Amino acid sequence: MLVLIIAFSFGYLCGSIPFGIVLTRLAGTQDLRSIGSGNIGATNVLRTGRKGLAAATLLGDLLKGTVAVFTAHFYGTDASIAAALGAFLGHLFPVWLGFKGGKGVATYIGLLLGFQAWLPLVAFCVIWLGVAAITRYSSLAALVATAATPVILWWHGDTAQAALFLLLTALAWIMHRNNIARLLDGSEGKIGKSAAA
Repeated sequence: MLVLIIAFSFGYLCGSIPFGIVLTRLAGTQDLRSIGSGNIGATNVLRTGRKGLAAATLLGDLLKGTVAVFTAHFYGTDASIAAALGAFLGHLFPVWLGFKGGKGVATYIGLLLGFQAWLPLVAFCVIWLGVAAITRYSSLAALVATAATPVILWWHGDTAQAALFLLLTALAWIMHRNNIARLLDGSEGKIGKSAAA
């Protein structure tokens, strides 16, 4: 139990690093939370006009999940799952920002990478790219890809990971509730157009 608590805590600390805030401040841009949607993720960083910063934020948010899982896996499967949950919650609810974080898509991908779940990882990326190309909705692409991931993990025989990612998917959908409302009423912004996310 102590190992699981430590793994979860380590994961949370990794996940709670707000790369979007840190990188934009280092670059001298205005507070990210005052731009666009106010979100701390890469999509909102892109609204600063700094594509390099957005790419760096995406990479940082992705790798913090990967690092948490990869480090914890030396202590067993349960520890890696605890670290993954901690990292995801850390990104969504970072203590440093009053528990107001991102929506978790990049970290979700990073966790798949950390578990070396190659088929689900590739499937996630293909589904995201396909839906985004067809609809031009980044949020819808994320929703569909996250919904498919637990099913693919279960089909692949990874029941523990499937259960974990089912929970993470539910949390990601909750964090996208405003996007879902805008998708339903037709007001969601499309890729390449300025809108709240």
